[in-house]
Amino acid sequence: MKRVLITGATSGIGKALVDIYTKKNFEVVAAGRDPIKLANLKQDYPKIKTLSFDITQLQQALDAASEVNNIDQLILNAGNCEYMESVNPFDSALFERIIRTNLLSVGYCLEAFLPKLARFGQIGIVSSSVTYLAFTQSQAYGASKAGLNYLARSLSVDLASQEIGVSLIQPGFVKTPLTDKNTFDMPGKVTAEYAAETIFNGIQAKKHSIKFPRFFISTLRLLSTLPFALWRKIATSLVNK
Repeated sequence: MKRVLITGATSGIGKALVDIYTKKNFEVVAAGRDPIKLANLKQDYPKIKTLSFDITQLQQALDAASEVNNIDQLILNAGNCEYMESVNPFDSALFERIIRTNLLSVGYCLEAFLPKLARFGQIGIVSSSVTYLAFTQSQAYGASKAGLNYLARSLSVDLASQEIGVSLIQPGFVKTPLTDKNTFDMPGKVTAEYAAETIFNGIQAKKHSIKFPRFFISTLRLLSTLPFALWRKIATSLVNK
């Protein structure tokens, strides 16, 4: 039986991943910060192992790793999104909080759990499609996800000699408790179950890049070919509507 460790496992995409991996007969290690939510998750999925730790704290990640045997897949899914209502003055505390949660925490988890990854193992790093274009109020979130893109690709190069693969996961809008807070239109929004199935299939196929939904991603990629001055004009006009 193969073993997968999933961070951010108590809600949204993470919880949907726990569901599909359990149904596919994987041994699941579900990681989250809230012990009550983890206990509730274990009631739904009695066979899983749970780990409670704060991904933004290196020592907690290292301590949690000491409770884990070798794993075949590591899915670094946990993260958060906060928007900057204004950039002048610039909210550096918000910026630091999001960079720590979405980017630095991945480094902490890699230090803790990468040594546990078996030969021919696979890492999944959940980034975002936001990195294709510069969007309003997304300075912190977009920067954190852009950092993950580079991290995943660079890791893939250096881990190839160890026969460990890396999948960079770039979803569009996914219906989760996090996106439920958004007050703007979310074109192409998919369910967490759809996202989890797409991620699962991509990781099993050892894809370097997992992007979905296809039409939404294609639209972003097309828009990203525009000269930045033109995109800036379009984005500014949308903000000022």
